[in-house]
Amino acid sequence: MKLDVINLDKKNVGSVELPDDVFGVEVRGDILQRVVRWQLAKRQAGTHKTKIISDVSGTTKKPFKQKGTGGARQGSLRSAQMRGGGIIFGPVVRSHAHSLPKKVRILGLKTALSSKAKDGKLVILDTASEKAAKTKGLVARFKKLGWTSVLIIDGAEVDQSFARAARNIKGIDVLPSQGANVYDILRRDTLVLTKAAVEKLEERLK
Repeated sequence: MKLDVINLDKKNVGSVELPDDVFGVEVRGDILQRVVRWQLAKRQAGTHKTKIISDVSGTTKKPFKQKGTGGARQGSLRSAQMRGGGIIFGPVVRSHAHSLPKKVRILGLKTALSSKAKDGKLVILDTASEKAAKTKGLVARFKKLGWTSVLIIDGAEVDQSFARAARNIKGIDVLPSQGANVYDILRRDTLVLTKAAVEKLEERLK
């Protein structure tokens, strides 16, 4: 697959050949769903908790005698059926993370990249750099390019001036190649890769 390379002034500065085994694999929704679910599960804090009977402070004495009242027996004022009692089977602090085979994770990233390429929403950028870390100038460039919802992936490191200028722009995310992931690729309309990012992703996914 061959794509044109542009710069931030929307000028064509060459072309690049993208490998089909990374940017041209079959787009499978089930693989994307599994990887996104795995990513989001890892992000969950899992700190939600309710008090079970052992967490409720109170007496261990029976609320009334067991026999002779004509009512059902009660063993504790801290039971779930009593006012102020504990919760039965309530949420507890735990990790929501689950395992996912490495081959599936790699295939998921290849599928996300291929999906953007197939939809014509993959852009190859010469370099993502900005001499002056000014948001105003970058906004004007992005407007000229028609970018409103974009993930920009650079090489091993992101240009700090460019990152500072872009971080306050709504709908724009900037990541190094090591941070490329399925969820962030899919949540933005356009995927922009620098030439350095293409090389790094090829090495990572080969």
